[in-house]
Amino acid sequence: MRVRVFAALLVFLLSSLPVVAEDARRAGILSVIGAQLDAFQRDDAAAAFAIASPDIQAMFGSPENFLCMVAASYAPVYRPRAVTYLDLVERDQQLVQRVLFTGPDGGQVVGLYMMARQSDGSWRIAGCVLVRPNGGSA
Repeated sequence: MRVRVFAALLVFLLSSLPVVAEDARRAGILSVIGAQLDAFQRDDAAAAFAIASPDIQAMFGSPENFLCMVAASYAPVYRPRAVTYLDLVERDQQLVQRVLFTGPDGGQVVGLYMMARQSDGSWRIAGCVLVRPNGGSA
């Protein structure tokens, strides 16, 4: 009887490992996105830029250029009224975190955050595309 209980417990624990790993991965991704949103609120260009992937950093060249682009083109991300984290999906072997933003004008958009795992295991934001909640481009 003890062997059966132990075996059942072992099967249960082993089957829950992927769920625990998924939860930890998502928590890490949400932490990174949240840290960048906090940096935008403080107008901390260096902190927001540090969370961007090396490709994004190379594209903009400096924290100031990056922050100016976000302020000009991503108002709902730069100064959201509300943020709701939606699901984490995988598209074409790319992890995408969906985030619902209510912008400063009250309009809503969904941010599709492409995430890049770095060689040290950390996560960086490799891009963000805004779309309307019904799927159209923002």
